[in-house]
Amino acid sequence: MILSLSEWLLILATAAVCTAAVMLVAMLVLRLNRRRTIAFQFTVVVIAAILSIALSTVVITAQMHFTSHDLQIVLGVVGISALMSLGAALVSGRAVRRAFAALRESVARVGAGHVVEPTAGTWKEVAEVSTQLSEASEKLAAARDEIARLDASRRQFFAWISHDLRTPLTGISALAEALDAGVVDDPSDYLRQIRAQVGTMNRLVDDLFELSLIQSGTLKLRPENVELLDIVSDAVADVSQLAAARGIQITHAGVEGRMLWADPHELTRVVVNLLTNSIRYAPAHSQILVSADQRDDTSLVLSVLDQGSGVASEDLSRMFEIGWRATEARTPEKESSGSSGAGLGLAIVRGIVEAHGGGVNAENGPEGFRLNVALPTVAA
Repeated sequence: MILSLSEWLLILATAAVCTAAVMLVAMLVLRLNRRRTIAFQFTVVVIAAILSIALSTVVITAQMHFTSHDLQIVLGVVGISALMSLGAALVSGRAVRRAFAALRESVARVGAGHVVEPTAGTWKEVAEVSTQLSEASEKLAAARDEIARLDASRRQFFAWISHDLRTPLTGISALAEALDAGVVDDPSDYLRQIRAQVGTMNRLVDDLFELSLIQSGTLKLRPENVELLDIVSDAVADVSQLAAARGIQITHAGVEGRMLWADPHELTRVVVNLLTNSIRYAPAHSQILVSADQRDDTSLVLSVLDQGSGVASEDLSRMFEIGWRATEARTPEKESSGSSGAGLGLAIVRGIVEAHGGGVNAENGPEGFRLNVALPTVAA
């Protein structure tokens, strides 16, 4: 029998009213229990859906004047379906609760500093969150390790600085006491030694000040077109005494006619620090080569090559860190020029070069150990 339009409208209106009534009650329950678990709220929504269907079916069946036998059949079918659906909702709710409990446990473990594995065999959304949480825990662990390493480096750095300051101070104190006691045969020699120790301290203080400017971003560059050969010549002159003391010859190749867009004072400091580092670790009576290669139209690579044994491969990326040293028990050399020897020279090099928009790196090669700095040739 085909239902008339009025009968269809009656069925739709009845279903809408029954569903609205049930959902209104469900929304009230959810609002009153909005701080309850997601599983509880999920179960309420499922129960409301089941009740709305069941209530609509029963009311519409009663309106259609079914026989009592037919009504009992409908009620039985609806009741069984509702109970089984409710059971499925409860099982699903428990699964949701377990999934979020596992997620909450993972969050707690991440907070405690552990690396967690993603949860498998769960809903897509929960699995995605679990995967992201696992990746975040790995990144946090790596960050904690890096912070611990930097903190250890910082403590070691301050220990080195304290030692490097104490050494010349102790020497000055001993020399001054000897002069004061009048037990020296040549006071001028003692005064020369005191001036040398003061010079070492001045260089260390200058390096610390320069590094503070670099790290605070307040280093003011005054770039201009400069002749690379002039910079290299000035730097070689600055370290000539140190090089001569070790019998080291400094040569250059490919630097003639090269122009750079840089601060001449800061760039000279870069080359001086590179040469000082190479002189300290190159074999005595060896040769150091300063060279330049055009990388592209806007930059070139300045290299300082010495015949030393270099450093371990795993330390190449650390050479330009603050306080890094090839050996832990190295003290500043009295003949040093331009750098304090406190593990700051190459860190200053990196800071100045990066402030110019360039980069630094180190490499071991068959010809020896090479320090490279990339520098701009034109204004940015």
